[in-house]
Amino acid sequence: MSTRAVLEKIEALSDRQSGLPILGARKGKLLAELVRTHKPRHILEVGTLIGYSAILMAAELPPGARITCVEVSADNAGKARRNFADAGVADRIEVVVGPGRRVIPTLKGPFDFMFIDAAKEEYLDYLKAAEPSLAKNAVVVADNVGMFRNEVTPFLDHVKKGGGYTSETHDFGSDAVEVSRRKG
Repeated sequence: MSTRAVLEKIEALSDRQSGLPILGARKGKLLAELVRTHKPRHILEVGTLIGYSAILMAAELPPGARITCVEVSADNAGKARRNFADAGVADRIEVVVGPGRRVIPTLKGPFDFMFIDAAKEEYLDYLKAAEPSLAKNAVVVADNVGMFRNEVTPFLDHVKKGGGYTSETHDFGSDAVEVSRRKG
């Protein structure tokens, strides 16, 4: 099955199951463009669900680059692994199961790109756990910062006002994505 076919299968599943919150094609286009532009060598994804965004990113990775995914649900991690295999990107992705705040400090960096799409009230915790392993000039992308603005306010304050990042909000109408770059 092609990468595009797997993404379309997940999109159709999301349409049928409104409780399956994937990034989606519109915001996914931005994420893919960011990976294409920045050419990261090692991506950290927090909140893999069934693998949609990781597949999007893996399709854009330069040769030899990889993704480490953190997913709290063993069931979802299994589904993600099957989707990675079907999309032909499993060789570039490692899935680690467990709570992000506990797992992230155990991972081997450096990471030059981070995608966050997990428990919204924990976004800042995930970022702070990853910061010791984030490379200078690392790109941090956070989904759902429009829809869940109240829950992610501590994270937004950190990347917008904390001095360690330059940050820009990409508005998608009903939701938004925050793209931050760690200062070198």
